[in-house]
Amino acid sequence: MTDSFTAAELDAAFAQFQKTVAEVADHRDWDVWADQFTENADYIEHAYGTMHGRDEIRTWINKTMTAFPGSHMTGYPSLWHVTDPSTGRVICEVDNPMRDPGDGSQFTATNITILTYGGDGLWSCEEDVYNPMKFGLMARQWCDRAAELGTLDDAARRWMETTGAMFGRTR
Repeated sequence: MTDSFTAAELDAAFAQFQKTVAEVADHRDWDVWADQFTENADYIEHAYGTMHGRDEIRTWINKTMTAFPGSHMTGYPSLWHVTDPSTGRVICEVDNPMRDPGDGSQFTATNITILTYGGDGLWSCEEDVYNPMKFGLMARQWCDRAAELGTLDDAARRWMETTGAMFGRTR
């Protein structure tokens, strides 16, 4: 059972969350992003497992988002969201666009995020629901295009030769 929050309070908290996410996308300070969670928050990530507590979330997000493909994503805007005051949740679809590989082409994949509000501007849980194969294929397509353009950097090349190899050549 959650505390009772109004739709207006959830919308305001989510607006602040999105503002912080946009700032983090620009400055890449993932500690600021982790600070949006309660000390005992859970982060449920279907491919990586569940992180318990803000410190574990902080460690995981810094590792994940400073390595390819996270390091090459340019933003994480919500395409839409709904609030559910009865559960204290905000549910949204998040876009994860990659940076331009050099020719203006666009590569992105989306996920559904379920945020549970903990009060005082902090979130007690986040769950990301997505298809890891879709993300992997998108990242591999980005790598293939960057390789064709001569803009594939070392981090993306290492990913392509290891994890990305399971997605095969997509072109």
